[in-house]
Amino acid sequence: MTTTPSYVQIKKEWDIVAARQMGREKAKDLGFGTVDQARIATAISELARNIYLYAQKGMVSFEIVGDMNRIGLKVIAADEGPGIADLSKVMEDGYSTSGGLGAGLPGVKRLMDDFDIVSERDKGTIITSIKWVRK
Repeated sequence: MTTTPSYVQIKKEWDIVAARQMGREKAKDLGFGTVDQARIATAISELARNIYLYAQKGMVSFEIVGDMNRIGLKVIAADEGPGIADLSKVMEDGYSTSGGLGAGLPGVKRLMDDFDIVSERDKGTIITSIKWVRK
């Protein structure tokens, strides 16, 4: 089971809020509890903020996915920015190039159930994550 993805273009800072709100609404509609809704919204904020800070533009898309036994929310953050030079470095807890707390991508990975990142220098980054509804 999949649905047509919906998305938010990330071009300005307020788009981060729009992406977070759309993701939270989709999570609520799928039956996620308030704690998981907050986890998903936090992950989306981090992904959208990264697009805004490092690539200047991109998009966050949402898709309902499932199989015979479960249903989930897939969140894809994609940009055509500079790419990530050292993936292993950005996946270290505490690493930050923006002066932030460094929860970043390792935090997103912890908040979501599935996490994948593909980045190519000067071509951009695609991060795919899924949170499965616990029933």
